[in-house]
Amino acid sequence: MDTSQYMDLFIDETKEHLQSLNEHVLVLEKEPEDADTINEIFRAAHTLKGMAGTMGFARMQRLTHDLENVFSEIRNGNMKANAKLIDVLFRGLDALESYLDVISSEGNEGTEDNQDIIDDLNSLLQEQSGGAPAAPEQKTEKKEGKPQAEQEEEDDAPVDSERAKYSQIPIGEFEASAIASARAEGKNIYGITVYLQEACILKAARAFLVFKSVESKGELIKSVPTTEKIEDEEFDFDFSWILATTESKAAIRKLILNVSEIGEVYIGDFDSPSQPAPQPRVKEEEHREVSEKPAEPEPQSAKKAEETQSQAKKQKAKMGSRSVRVDIDKLDVLMNLVSELIIAKNGLVSASGSESQPSETQSFHEQIEYLERVTTNLHESVMKVRMVPIDSVVNRFPRMIRDLNRKLNKKMELYMTGEETELDRTVIDEIGDPLMHLLRNSADHGLESNAERLRLGKPEVGSIFLDAYQDGNNVIIEVRDDGAGIDVEKVKKKALMKGTITEKQAETMTDKDYIDLLFQPSFSTADKITDVSGRGVGLDVVKTKIEALGGSISAKTVAGEGSTFTIQLPLTLAIIQALMVEVGTEKYAIPLSSINGIEDMPKEEIRFVQSKEVIHLRGSVIPILRLHEILNVDKPEGDPDSLVIVVIKKGEQRVGLIVDSLIGQQETVIKSLGHHITNDKLFSGATILGDGEVALILDTNTLI
Repeated sequence: MDTSQYMDLFIDETKEHLQSLNEHVLVLEKEPEDADTINEIFRAAHTLKGMAGTMGFARMQRLTHDLENVFSEIRNGNMKANAKLIDVLFRGLDALESYLDVISSEGNEGTEDNQDIIDDLNSLLQEQSGGAPAAPEQKTEKKEGKPQAEQEEEDDAPVDSERAKYSQIPIGEFEASAIASARAEGKNIYGITVYLQEACILKAARAFLVFKSVESKGELIKSVPTTEKIEDEEFDFDFSWILATTESKAAIRKLILNVSEIGEVYIGDFDSPSQPAPQPRVKEEEHREVSEKPAEPEPQSAKKAEETQSQAKKQKAKMGSRSVRVDIDKLDVLMNLVSELIIAKNGLVSASGSESQPSETQSFHEQIEYLERVTTNLHESVMKVRMVPIDSVVNRFPRMIRDLNRKLNKKMELYMTGEETELDRTVIDEIGDPLMHLLRNSADHGLESNAERLRLGKPEVGSIFLDAYQDGNNVIIEVRDDGAGIDVEKVKKKALMKGTITEKQAETMTDKDYIDLLFQPSFSTADKITDVSGRGVGLDVVKTKIEALGGSISAKTVAGEGSTFTIQLPLTLAIIQALMVEVGTEKYAIPLSSINGIEDMPKEEIRFVQSKEVIHLRGSVIPILRLHEILNVDKPEGDPDSLVIVVIKKGEQRVGLIVDSLIGQQETVIKSLGHHITNDKLFSGATILGDGEVALILDTNTLI
């Protein structure tokens, strides 16, 4: 078996275990006596150690083993989780994440031993427990902690023949010859039956890890089921094989138990028959292995009951596994196929409507409607598959806030809501850094010092809030704090000093205009640069990244009460609902999620404010833009009496776009413009219409 095929699985599971450890150690810091938390930490560390050892990452295994020793002592009540210990544990988890980063990029764990962390862990063990740490296996695994002689004696004891299924492995001429040859070389012939825990989801992967750990110590003579069936996960929760090795039973057992999610292990001397097994027995075994063959009637009611129980377990396992890991590239292929289907549907709709005469049959229109329903449902289903809870991103932020608490010497707490809110996987992969910048900004710039908060009558512990919720076809993420808020006057002075604005511009700028300056490149109000912030790149990066995802960001503040940064993101980046419009002879698409309304307004209603065209709409003054001028498109002949205005929004801002006519709402597939068109930020992409024409999709964020 090739280990490379399980590398992605190892990386994914290690990330999950490390995240679980970070979360539970944070809980342990606040609740050092919580037994459930301690047990969860120990189980995650033990599993991680076994996975690293099985994959051959010795340095990672060593560090995890030392962490596990500490967790074991905490679980046994010999150590207390004080601040010093928690700091060292987090250093150890950071080191494991570094190992994983190197493994992900290079395929190996590198050369860093992290000896200083290991020394600190062992020093704390000696200091608190008063002696050398006991091996965790003594407390967690059956039979692991016994002396070797006692262990071997127990392995030689009679075992349950029904559970030790290796005794039922049929032997043919080839296997008999291999066993005889191995015995002639002085090797031990063991029968081994391994039972996985019924909660195990990735059975094939666990079985592979067991095989890999044992194959290096001997020769696999026969496996039931076959290795091919095990790789395809065509087995229940147990498998058996015959092994020729020079190792003891205790050593083989230990190797197997180092793999996580192992339930029971049975090892015994395999007594092969002097003659190959009779043909009927082989057929019986084949009957048990190949489920497609009809079952022979069994006279023994006990065997029937056993088979019934086995089938029940299999059914239970099938019902219990409700999710699968899917490569994102495969989902992208599926999404592209759905996109092409939608384009084909739009083509049929266009063809049906282009006829000068009504369609000859009603069935054609019915089929079109049916196809539209199918494509819409298929699109929604694919999108649901691609959706990932935002929890996978935000669950690492409590640890970051904890570290900032110590680095900045500020007391602060992070409160999160809406972690179950889902976003497209593509968006999820990109949203982590912008949110991290906003949280660091709130911690460093937003919250006052402990002494200042007490002087102002505020709670000493500052609060940072991260809220996520769905709003129509968008997801809103808010980052807010109860700090001092943004000092608008300070921003104004900084902008004038840096030459970002002129004195004349400053006279007409509102507080919101000044706040928007914070998103300009290299703009910062920090008095000094630290390793947390102050270089003026944080908010600029945030805005660039959010707008690249088709979203928008806005900020508002109240002096003395705090600031709120609001991010608006689309649910998906692949297929959107859009309003098709005409400007001159060209067709354009405007995302429906950006449209606030559509107005048909007489041209006499247009007013001028500071030489800019505006309209008065329901008590608000809204600036308007003529798309002819922006897009450099020729105007149609004639001067219409009324104007079609599409009102778009970005946060609380609104702008009216003058278009020539409306075509209608349409499901549009976003296609990239490629690398040849890079200098025009007016367009987020293009779409193919039903008649084969290409329409550009306006990026409304650049127009506001």
